[in-house]
Amino acid sequence: MTAQPAKSAGEPILLREVRDGVATLTLNRPTARNALSMELITLLIEELEDIGEDKSIHVVVLAGAGPAFCAGHDLKEIRANPGREIYEALFRQCSKLMLTITKLPQPVIARVHGIATAAGCQLVATCDLAIAAETTRFATPGVNIGLFCSTPMVALTRSVGRKHAMEMLLTGDMIGTADAVMFGLINQSVPEDELDATVQGLAAQIASKSPLTLAIGKEAFYRQLDMSLEDAYAYASDVMTRNMQARDAEEGIDAFLGKRPPVWEGR
Repeated sequence: MTAQPAKSAGEPILLREVRDGVATLTLNRPTARNALSMELITLLIEELEDIGEDKSIHVVVLAGAGPAFCAGHDLKEIRANPGREIYEALFRQCSKLMLTITKLPQPVIARVHGIATAAGCQLVATCDLAIAAETTRFATPGVNIGLFCSTPMVALTRSVGRKHAMEMLLTGDMIGTADAVMFGLINQSVPEDELDATVQGLAAQIASKSPLTLAIGKEAFYRQLDMSLEDAYAYASDVMTRNMQARDAEEGIDAFLGKRPPVWEGR
């Protein structure tokens, strides 16, 4: 196991821990409810890119320290640095973070508690899976302060049905975990004292699979989403053909037929 702060001047605002093939990245700005400053966004991108190259890491968990998962962008930082160029740089970098999560070979699980609002809700919607404490609340409240949640909308509308997404975006109202599960924003809601065990159990289960297969499947999942039905089947058929030729597929099938645990080689 390794546990260390990500590189940052002064107080570590992002923590990284690796154990049994699972990397946990913890947003560490608890007094700011883990608001996404430009520095934190940049550090997240750097850590994720590093993890993407590390074949010993099979799953990533994204968590928040303190009372909340993430309250969105750092509004104090935004108001202290007005100007089109600065705004463009911030939202471009935030979009890069979301794309980095989606393109990462490893599955990413959001461990959510407290609140996940605006860009914090966007993070939850972007992660491949999300488990939340049952007291968690979610919102895209930008409309309440004259700033429509346009970039969070991109991730939200790819996870949540159109009518539910529009209601969240137009009202800015908080929703609880029951609605978040029903809407498709999160996978499940659990009692707060069971959150860590549930996330760790899910991460361990996924980490036990072939890392090559996980990477192939995650990439294929997102690529086929925007294809026509015919194109999606043609693409998926090609992916399965190439996957079948991998050593891990041969090993997995042989292990299943031989009634023994597979030994993954990652190739």
